[in-house]
Amino acid sequence: MQSERPAFHLAFAVDDLEAARAFYAGVLGCPIGREDTHWIDFDFFGHQISAHKVSRRPKAVPTSAVDGKAVPVRHFGAILEWGAWHELADRLRAAGIEFLIEPHIRFVGEPGEQATMFFLDPSGNALEFKSFRDMAKVFAR
Repeated sequence: MQSERPAFHLAFAVDDLEAARAFYAGVLGCPIGREDTHWIDFDFFGHQISAHKVSRRPKAVPTSAVDGKAVPVRHFGAILEWGAWHELADRLRAAGIEFLIEPHIRFVGEPGEQATMFFLDPSGNALEFKSFRDMAKVFAR
């Protein structure tokens, strides 16, 4: 991966590595990197995430109100190009993924207007994918 910005790394807990493999590689399309019997690295849209096997499913996380929706406080995801975000939303719907927050546009007419959606992976980790029509507005106030 070549970029002007550094890639991030995130390690997270899963209770079923094969379900994580099927979800991240199969549903989300993330290539698999290194792996062991207790963890799998994925290329998460140019960033490295590591699913680590734990004996118990991670606990549910609290939510916070954002634009009238209950957003899981602990979540991760990616900011995709506008068309790629819509393609992913369609792919998730076709895969029968249940959304915590359905794909929609929030902060309409404001500098931070964005497409967003939230859902859980098979181990209960919350993910958010978002997009901006103008990527220069990602940090706009």
